[in-house]
Amino acid sequence: MEAAATTLTLPASCLDALVAEAMAAAPREACGLLIGRGQEVRRIVPARNVDASPARYTIDPADHFSALREARREGLAVIGAYHSHPAGPPEPSPTDRAEATPEFVYMIVGLAPAPAVAAWRLVDGNFASLSLVRT
Repeated sequence: MEAAATTLTLPASCLDALVAEAMAAAPREACGLLIGRGQEVRRIVPARNVDASPARYTIDPADHFSALREARREGLAVIGAYHSHPAGPPEPSPTDRAEATPEFVYMIVGLAPAPAVAAWRLVDGNFASLSLVRT
């Protein structure tokens, strides 16, 4: 069995956009999708949070399907999702763990105590941290 990848590459502009989007959405959670291939994020696609909640997110299904179609046209895929924690660090919550699926990347933007971004993947029922490599 192949070991799970431990790094995720993405443009620095995506990281900047994630933080800006999280700050603009606060006190609600921002959310969206990661478009790329393998362990490389090429771009992010902001989505509507149908929960409009400070402690929960659900990506609008119409936004999800639109991102899937667009990614496929580009020869890419939806490789993960992102959301923010407006009042906490970029660590998975119990809700994040309960709703996560393996093989998907989860990026979290924590705004407290200071803006920070972390990436995670569910491995054997637990979240494993991914190192972020900015390109």
